[in-house]
Amino acid sequence: MKHMALIITIVLMSFGNGASQINSFEETHLDRPDNSLKVFNFEELQSYLSAKDAKKTYVINFWATWCAPCVKELPYFEQLNTKYSNHNVEVILVSLDFPKQIETKLKPFLKKNALKSEVVVLDDVDSNTWIPKVNKNWSGAIPATLIYNKDKKAFYERSFNYKELETEVKQFIK
Repeated sequence: MKHMALIITIVLMSFGNGASQINSFEETHLDRPDNSLKVFNFEELQSYLSAKDAKKTYVINFWATWCAPCVKELPYFEQLNTKYSNHNVEVILVSLDFPKQIETKLKPFLKKNALKSEVVVLDDVDSNTWIPKVNKNWSGAIPATLIYNKDKKAFYERSFNYKELETEVKQFIK
């Protein structure tokens, strides 16, 4: 019951149609090269959660297509990815979509919205174990974002607008 907030968030967000809120994305309809996604359990995802490249800043966003606030902020992560790619900033979007909906909801969503950031899927039902490993204070609610580099790490259990997100990232890329 420790992560009851995650369950409540999932139930509440699944009644909204978050996908309709992403209309501000360019409608370029670019395909991912092979229409495939990396699907990980938490153990496999952990390499994304600790510094791989000492010169990079990583922005890891936990989201789902059924989460309206998550979908609303996705354009900001895409804008950040585009604007700061030359500043050693890497955006990784970790989808928490239900595995049975990857083909029917997630892949069509990614194709429609032509996301350029790396998207991976976390398929690990043992959230009571992995949520505190991401951040000990995380209730499990999404959207949630982890920003880190070799020197610093910060976790945010909240939504961002672009200016707020950029302000946080600038603290990492002096």
